[in-house]
Amino acid sequence: MTISSNIVTALAPLPVLVPMLAAAATLVLGRRTRAQQIITLLALITVLAVSGLLLYLADRDGTTAIQVGGWSSPIGITLVVDRLSALMLVVSSIVLLAVMVYAVGQGIRDGSNDQPVSIFLPTYLAMTAGISNAFLAGDLFNLFVGFEVLLAASFVLLTLGASADRVRAGVSYVMVSMLSSLIFLAGIAFAYAATGTLNLADMATRLDGIPSGTRAAIFGVLLVAFGIKAAVFPLSAWLPDSYPTAPAPVTAVFAGLLTKVGVYAIIRTHSLLFPQGELDNVLMICGLLTMLVGILGAIAQTDIKRLLSFTLVSHIGYMVFGVAVSTQEGLSGAIYYVAHHILVQTTLFLVVGLIERQAGSSSLRRLGGLAAASPVLAIIFLVPALNLGGIPPFSGFIGKVALLQAGAASGSALAWLLVAGGTITSLLTLYVVARVWTKAFWRARADAPEGDLADVSPSALLDESEADIAFDERVDVGRMPAMMLIPTIALVAVGVGMTVFAGQIIHVSDRAASDLQDRSIYIEAVLGDHDNGGQVQGEAQEAPR
Repeated sequence: MTISSNIVTALAPLPVLVPMLAAAATLVLGRRTRAQQIITLLALITVLAVSGLLLYLADRDGTTAIQVGGWSSPIGITLVVDRLSALMLVVSSIVLLAVMVYAVGQGIRDGSNDQPVSIFLPTYLAMTAGISNAFLAGDLFNLFVGFEVLLAASFVLLTLGASADRVRAGVSYVMVSMLSSLIFLAGIAFAYAATGTLNLADMATRLDGIPSGTRAAIFGVLLVAFGIKAAVFPLSAWLPDSYPTAPAPVTAVFAGLLTKVGVYAIIRTHSLLFPQGELDNVLMICGLLTMLVGILGAIAQTDIKRLLSFTLVSHIGYMVFGVAVSTQEGLSGAIYYVAHHILVQTTLFLVVGLIERQAGSSSLRRLGGLAAASPVLAIIFLVPALNLGGIPPFSGFIGKVALLQAGAASGSALAWLLVAGGTITSLLTLYVVARVWTKAFWRARADAPEGDLADVSPSALLDESEADIAFDERVDVGRMPAMMLIPTIALVAVGVGMTVFAGQIIHVSDRAASDLQDRSIYIEAVLGDHDNGGQVQGEAQEAPR
């Protein structure tokens, strides 16, 4: 066993263990807010550092599998670190750290019974552990466990503050999530009945001997479960009604990460378990409809948070497009676009939180004059907005071009239809963000239909009232804490960095896509040589590069 695999063996469990242990510590210290914040900050910095090192080692040395608890695969729990999972860990840990700092800056604190903020950070850390576990999972049931941990935490985060809108949205979100979980469990049961295993690598080898109709049925059930979680049309109606009601940091991390865990599950299962492409045409149609229906919904919105929620749905279609093409170029474009979209979508929702602080609302009917009132706010909105719209040379443009090229190279009629749909969606996205810029930033507030009104001042992170007040009566207009600005600007910079270092990042996504196309790399890393009788506790097996 090499030094590299020893290091990966020691580091791989940490993105799950560190936040879970930190969550326990912060829960114990519920009345000591500053201690909670320090522990959370240190835990997330540790996860980011570990994830960065795992990505470096995975990109240099290839895929490594860690057998947990001394049980050899395919019986035991397996964690797999490859280029895809490590890249997702790095991007997600950047976002989770930035959003946590932003949330602290927005005013997390213990207080009245209406603000149960002592549970915010423990829950946030538990969600971090669930996300990391989902990315590292090497068996289908452990992937389910990762989903359930992050979803249970998200239920709490979504309803903190217990306003009527949040409870209503939370009930809807819980019902949809429970339905998707039940469907996922049914898919796991079907897969186990057909193959006799839950280990992804072992299942991949056994599914090759299963009739194509049975394979397609199993994949169809799993796609429905993952499609709900990823908000793929027609399973996406729940998202625009759920996310905008939460506090800005919660909405930002939900929009950036939770749907992408579903997309990751689609990429992993499609490439590893079901590469035969029985449902690729279905995926293409769903990807096209997701793009178009989502962006048309965004055009109809007058609230920036709901508008961005619909663009979130729309751009999931690009990722599904890349998966459905079933080529290395398509997968590479999808992986790059997932990383880009996590950063950009999170940044935009954080900017909306700043807009609410500055202008007292996120409704376009009430906003105006923000470019003059706060040039910094204008810049940190404009850069990610143009990135989302796909303006060259930003990473959004690079990712879309990669996907459109992959579709054109595929040459099928459906692929060309997706190329046309992706182009139209990109133009309409640019129209949507330009509309936000024109109304919220460029025109005078006096010209807004309800420019004299504002939402009740958000005196704390978890407060929410449905009443309106006069804009001039707000006491905190223009106050944007530095700890809210700094992480937002940092995410803008990271998004720009995806453009500056696009070549290097695309090389990583290309190698990750190549690994996904060659299933033997993953299978050999996990299963190794069965004649050796398995691995001892903590032993890792490393596949060739």
